[in-house]
Amino acid sequence: MKLLSFEHGGNASWGALDGDRSITDLARCGNSVIPTLREALAQLGVEGIRTRLADQRGAPTIRMEDVRLLPVIPDPAKILCIGLNYEAHRLEAKRAETANPTLFVRFATSQTSHGADIPLPPESVQLDFEGEIAVVIGRGGRRIPERDAWAHIAGYAPYNDASIRDWQYHTTQWTAGKNFDGTGAFGPWMVTRDEIADGARLELVTRLNGTEVQRGNTDQLIFSIPRLVNYISTIMSLEPGDVIVTGTPAGVGVKREPQLFMKDGDRIEVEVSGIARLENRVVKERAAR
Repeated sequence: MKLLSFEHGGNASWGALDGDRSITDLARCGNSVIPTLREALAQLGVEGIRTRLADQRGAPTIRMEDVRLLPVIPDPAKILCIGLNYEAHRLEAKRAETANPTLFVRFATSQTSHGADIPLPPESVQLDFEGEIAVVIGRGGRRIPERDAWAHIAGYAPYNDASIRDWQYHTTQWTAGKNFDGTGAFGPWMVTRDEIADGARLELVTRLNGTEVQRGNTDQLIFSIPRLVNYISTIMSLEPGDVIVTGTPAGVGVKREPQLFMKDGDRIEVEVSGIARLENRVVKERAAR
């Protein structure tokens, strides 16, 4: 299944993509109302959502062009990002090897959706691209063994962990540069885990104005997806709808010579094989008065 969140007629909802251009709304089925995809994962799980979709066969669908997409999970309790998880990126960043993953967090207000504008804030000209693969948790847990990790995953989606680099490097902590409003693009949908073999090699490509600037795949991760699930769940309980953003390959703009940052009018794409292509435009943001 391809699951997504959207706004239609002024109402936020979620559903499944039917073909390429129509959506089955799954928030309201009979007398059952589950308002968000995060809650649906918690209440039903992926199999329960599949059953809910089957029950809606033949119901009217909504055209993609009639909705405004939202981040796949608009309201995650946690967005956990992994830094320096591709060897070539670690080397270009000139960072030492570590025995454990580098973690930082995003907040829901930092997210935006496929097709939305990514704001270039007036406080910076160092808006950088970071194409990544996001993992959405479907079944929660604590201290999840690596061997069981796949069973806790609901699906996968493209993510652009766009970063305000000068603010990121104000201090040794990255929170500021990773949480400007609307900079983390997530979408257009997630493909559920049952459609993709556990451990399958997923290819990731980032393009700026049609030119490839990053390429990597999940075989190149320093810390595998099961290792990330195990490590994070040792620290904190994972919950349905939590998002793990697994890291970016080499080629980020800040480490290029000369540096390459996104500017007003640029088009940025993050494509994950077998999943989707995420596309956004960069637009200069006017400071609020």
